[in-house]
Order: sequence, then C-alpha cells, then structure tokens
Amino acid sequence: MMIDIQLLTTPLDTTVCQKWVEAPDKGGLVLFVGTVRNHTQGKEVLRLDFEAYEPMAISEMRKIAMTITERWPGSRIAIHHRVGQLAIGDIAVIIAVGTAHRAAAFAACQYAIDTLKQTVPIWKKEIFADGEVWVAAHP
Repeated sequence: MMIDIQLLTTPLDTTVCQKWVEAPDKGGLVLFVGTVRNHTQGKEVLRLDFEAYEPMAISEMRKIAMTITERWPGSRIAIHHRVGQLAIGDIAVIIAVGTAHRAAAFAACQYAIDTLKQTVPIWKKEIFADGEVWVAAHP
C-alpha cells in the first residue's frame, strides 16, 4: 500500500509529501496545504494549538487513505498533520495525492480533507488577544 500517515510535532514539509506521491505512472499530483490564518469570524488569531488522540487519529487517517486506494486504485497518498502550538503561517495539514489522471487526484484529495475534518480526533484551540476557544472539529 502506498500511504504515508504522520502526526507530527515538528514543522510539516510539502516537498516530503510531494516526493512521496510522485511516480512515473502518476500524471496527476494534487497537494492541499492548510495553514494557520490570522483571523476567524472577524477576530484576530494570534496562534493555534492542536491536540489529538494519537492512536485513533492515526487509525482514522489510515482509514481515509485506505478508502482512497479502494476508490481510486493505484493512488499514492500522504496525510501529515501537525499537533502542538502553531504560529500564523505555519502549516497545519498537508494532503498529497498522486493518481494516473488529474480528476481522480483532485477528487481523492477533496475526499481526504473533508473526511479528515469530520472523523479524525484532532482538536483546534484558537488563541486571541482577549481569550481562546476550542473549535468544534466535527460540525
């Protein structure tokens, strides 16, 4: 199986993920990079804190990748998520998908990030100048 699942406390690297999904038979490579933005709902964000239940988070990310390899056979996928304290501009998540054709790569990448947001036990706390709030991970 061509999957790379990681939950890291260190900065994420787009090059590592891209290299993982590259292959001579992969004509479509899609890379989603989620970064920490400086605002939400009209409030200035100073930083984010991510926490995860690691064994389950890894397991759920692996399920996402396995589903992708079943729906889009021959796919290569990397899902890397960061935990800990992140500053504005830091990368929080990278999803990279390599498939034979672009349509499958886009669809698989979209499926991965949407499903990750709904099922993976990773929680985000937004830190503001006047307080903080845990954001519901699963709407």
